[in-house]
Amino acid sequence: MPSFQSLSPNVEPPRSEAELLQRALSLAGRSFAEIAQQHQTGIPQHLRKQKGWGGMLMELCLGASAGSKPEQDFPHLGVELKTIPISTKGRALESTYVAITPLLELKGIDWQHSNVRLKLAKVLWVPIIAERGIPVAERVISTPFLWSPSPAQEAMLQKDWEDHMELISLGKIDTITAHQGEILQIRPKAANSKVRTQATGPNGQIIATLPRGFYLRSRFTSGLLADHFGLN
Repeated sequence: MPSFQSLSPNVEPPRSEAELLQRALSLAGRSFAEIAQQHQTGIPQHLRKQKGWGGMLMELCLGASAGSKPEQDFPHLGVELKTIPISTKGRALESTYVAITPLLELKGIDWQHSNVRLKLAKVLWVPIIAERGIPVAERVISTPFLWSPSPAQEAMLQKDWEDHMELISLGKIDTITAHQGEILQIRPKAANSKVRTQATGPNGQIIATLPRGFYLRSRFTSGLLADHFGLN
């Protein structure tokens, strides 16, 4: 079967938010094997080196158009697509990547115009039952849902983002750990530990450091899932 790289998009972008949600809901209960066969693409045996494979499959069958551009997956609708691996009990199995962390040229960047706020303004969550013992082909799509942050959630996101960005602007990027941030954390975002990018050091000099990304904590997304599935 062809790979993603050899496939041309065969699904038109959805014309409305309702159409997008209906497409997503039509996937509920279906396995990766069924969906991949429909779109004539192969399935990896494991996702250690293809961690984003499930998300790319969802983009393909839902008609996402952004690709690798720094915008929402459905920019004409203002909706971001996020797959989330869950347990059979409906809990998030890992943190969720949101956006790359800017490390240079920070002047003028604020929460209102940040990539994190853009990506989380409205999210189509696609939960995937993906416990470790389940083969990739047999993993099943649960019920997708649309979500936007409540005022209280956005306030927490903004505080975490501003706290992180203050440390970065002060040249303290290498002091930030995954333990910081109530719901939004910063973690390394690179193919391996040898990848380096530029950032501002503690004395204003340019230093080499690991690329970073913003991630939502699993306890936060587990709460969203609990609300969605009525588990509270």
